[in-house]
Amino acid sequence: MFKPSRCSLLATIVIALLLVLAGCGSKEEAEPKQTGEKTEKSTSYTVKHAMETTEIKGTPKRVVILTNEGTEALLALGVKPVGAVKSWTGNPWYDHIKDKMDGVKVVGTEGEPNLEAIAALKPDLIIGNKLRHEKIYEQLKAIAPTVFSETLRGNWQENFTLYAKAVNKEEKGKEVIAEYNQRIEDLKAKLGDKLKMKVSIVRFMSGDVRIYHKDSFSGVILDQLGFARPESQNANDFAETGVTKERIPAMDGDILFYFTYEQGDGAATKLEKEWINDPLFKNLNVSKQGKVYKVSDTIWNTAGGVLAANLMLDDIEKYFLEQ
Repeated sequence: MFKPSRCSLLATIVIALLLVLAGCGSKEEAEPKQTGEKTEKSTSYTVKHAMETTEIKGTPKRVVILTNEGTEALLALGVKPVGAVKSWTGNPWYDHIKDKMDGVKVVGTEGEPNLEAIAALKPDLIIGNKLRHEKIYEQLKAIAPTVFSETLRGNWQENFTLYAKAVNKEEKGKEVIAEYNQRIEDLKAKLGDKLKMKVSIVRFMSGDVRIYHKDSFSGVILDQLGFARPESQNANDFAETGVTKERIPAMDGDILFYFTYEQGDGAATKLEKEWINDPLFKNLNVSKQGKVYKVSDTIWNTAGGVLAANLMLDDIEKYFLEQ
């Protein structure tokens, strides 16, 4: 049997010690240093959404967004999408976001996203909405991890919170919402007794007139501020649609804001003028008091996101505090 010499035995021991020391050094280097800096979420996280739970690997860098309110959410979070659906009005973007959308590719409309255009952008995340896009969910998730909000409600904060999680910006999302809620509280204090004024909301569209209730975009914001509403509008639903002129008295209030969704053919604007000049409308107390104001359909209704919400608060300040 082979017997190692004293020298070879010592050499073996030395090598073993060196390996142990090397292992200790590697472990120390592997442990994160306590720098006090915040670290990003792990390289893989899951998001529970309207369709299922989706795993997302790494913070998304190439995001495609398929709703208008979602576009506003991403911009507020500091995320410029690589692709987005065309704004409901504008060429191709709303005026209030166009300076932030340079280089963003149009991927169809919110109602009809272009799957080929989306795939060509090689996204690492797609954000859509079940109400709008449920039929194409499987095709979208075959392109990239896909997260859907449930619906498009008046309260933009619900979807915003989901989108912030999806793009790994939860802390930034909390900051944006906190700033908005603080602005609501500050504005409530400034408005004081003006909040007792009954605010009426009317919309003109091609072939349709609507009286908006509390679960509309503008209705939620007015409710957050604590404004009173005319009795017929003080309902926790979206709107009264298909309004006929016999319902004009239901539009009365202490102050009335109306907006018009114009698609370029002039039909909605023509309808607006017809109704505003109708004797029944002119006979409203709010008309006689000169408290009827036209505001932006984009800001008060169509855009539906955090940027528009803040711009609507600007309008509230202007009409209630500056005039």
